[in-house]
Amino acid sequence: MSRTTNFAPGIKRRGEGIDDVHWSILGQVYTPKCITEDCFSWHALLPSETFIPPHIHPTQDEYIQILSGELDLTLDGKPSHAEEGDLILMPRGIAHGIFNNTGHDVTCLFWVTPTGKLVDLFRKLHNVGRPEDAVAISADHEVNFLPPVRAADVLGME
Repeated sequence: MSRTTNFAPGIKRRGEGIDDVHWSILGQVYTPKCITEDCFSWHALLPSETFIPPHIHPTQDEYIQILSGELDLTLDGKPSHAEEGDLILMPRGIAHGIFNNTGHDVTCLFWVTPTGKLVDLFRKLHNVGRPEDAVAISADHEVNFLPPVRAADVLGME
């Protein structure tokens, strides 16, 4: 079966995004790399002590390739730790949270499949200041945040 795509072959250079876009989402910087109906990828800079609270993508599989640094995670309610070079696999419907507790910036390549409503969500979340507003917007875009808990409790750090 032949499929058509909506991007040209080429190289996206370091720091380069689509149409020079960089989204600021709750202290993190997301740079879109490729957007098709089937897959959406973005580079992420996660500054020290930033996090993505536990949430579920009911219609998408998500992946993270750690380019530099380390992350603490919750995957299906269990604490995990990933290091530079690791690939994190998060199947649709599985709760996951991402925490940079390292004291250093972390860079990653994220991607989801299929794209769904995530690009529209990131556009709407750009420069949103209050986490509760981000949670409300996300619910309309196929991302469901779990009730808040302390990171130390989630990661079994106490």
